[in-house]
Amino acid sequence: MGRAEALIALRQALSVDPELELLEEPRELQRHSRDAFEYSPVLTPRLEACRAELVVRPRTVDAVERLASACAEHQVPLTLRGSGTGNYGQCVPLQGGVVMLTTALRQIRSIDPITGVVTVEPGCVMRDLDQELRRHGRQLRLMPSTWRSATIGGFVAGGSGGIGSLRWGFLRDPGHLLGLEIVPLRPDARRHQLGEMDAEALNHAYGTNGIITALSLATAPAVNWHQVSVDCEHWEQAIELMQRIAASALDLHLASLLEQPLLPRMPSWGGPAVSAHRLLLLVAPDGLNSLQRMAQSAGAILRDLGPEDLSGGNGLRELSWNHTTLHVRASEPGWTYLQMLLPQPEAPAMAALKQRWGDALLWHLELVRQQGCPRLAALPLVRWQGADQLNRLMDDCRAAGAVLFNPHVITVEDGGLGVIDADQVAAKQRFDPEGLLNPGKLRGWEERS
Repeated sequence: MGRAEALIALRQALSVDPELELLEEPRELQRHSRDAFEYSPVLTPRLEACRAELVVRPRTVDAVERLASACAEHQVPLTLRGSGTGNYGQCVPLQGGVVMLTTALRQIRSIDPITGVVTVEPGCVMRDLDQELRRHGRQLRLMPSTWRSATIGGFVAGGSGGIGSLRWGFLRDPGHLLGLEIVPLRPDARRHQLGEMDAEALNHAYGTNGIITALSLATAPAVNWHQVSVDCEHWEQAIELMQRIAASALDLHLASLLEQPLLPRMPSWGGPAVSAHRLLLLVAPDGLNSLQRMAQSAGAILRDLGPEDLSGGNGLRELSWNHTTLHVRASEPGWTYLQMLLPQPEAPAMAALKQRWGDALLWHLELVRQQGCPRLAALPLVRWQGADQLNRLMDDCRAAGAVLFNPHVITVEDGGLGVIDADQVAAKQRFDPEGLLNPGKLRGWEERS
């Protein structure tokens, strides 16, 4: 049976299922075949023509099983999609086929009153999940800057860190993802329960090796975070203060540093643009006085912007991580970005790169914890001057000692450390033996002997 015939047979099989919503209008196919890959002028020409041939929204896990069985039977590729807030093309169907929307699978199944462990379906929006957790005195440990619209399943499948990473590290660190319920892509698809060890292989795998239908996650005690900005006249002064804050006993949820030329390109709610570099912080209320003293001793100017309003409006979260890039590109689309972990000491590497690239490279730093140690991650804005210049800049970053996480590639491995994860490949062999889940995104599977 050819591809066209297989799609016709699949559509007929799915159309009689009352728990499967089929979307076939051209604008729906286009809309649900995209994410924020336009951040990358390298990925855009490669991905903008990719289209699903059918979009399906299952309403229950039982319906997911039937959809997976049907796709396996008819040998039609299946790509998973949450809210589409990622910017690596994670949910773009490279080979067409079916895009499955998880957004109807949004039940919070349980919150353990003692441990705080939450079990939730993948389509639950992170804002809604965090609000429910706070009613129980808990909060999410990690979230992207797109938390108001991103789904928890999309974040675990396609994200790596974000707000909270200065304390809790990255999603793939042990202790965050505690278990999964998944559905394999096989003719006999039935849900499986995976413990913490087996779940690791599906964490940050772009939905290439199993369909996540529920997640169990560790949470943290809720804190009413206070928003603070600190303006530093000199860049070296700002770096030193950020490092002092990292080594302090302050309870922090976010620490971002924006080089001064970025400020006029940012929304006004973070404070007026000034001739200084700006630290953006979320700190527990009991740390405000200590933070004020640290800023004064560094000759910096602190502004207390008050407690976060998580029920509405905009906050400092929406000026950090990938939102920094989003805001700059909204006004000046000729910018893209990179992601890297800076070498220690950080200042010499940044100075060398700045000397060579000048105002084509604008620094945006995030404080993170990597293997238990505070580090500075960089998401610099880069003026787009063509692929050759971008590659030269990336070579310069590597030569300076930075570990680069390339956001201009499509595979799981190459957007990370460039190393094939044998456990991810083994999980795909187990749960997707025909290679139909989000094909083309797991290089280890494509290159297996």
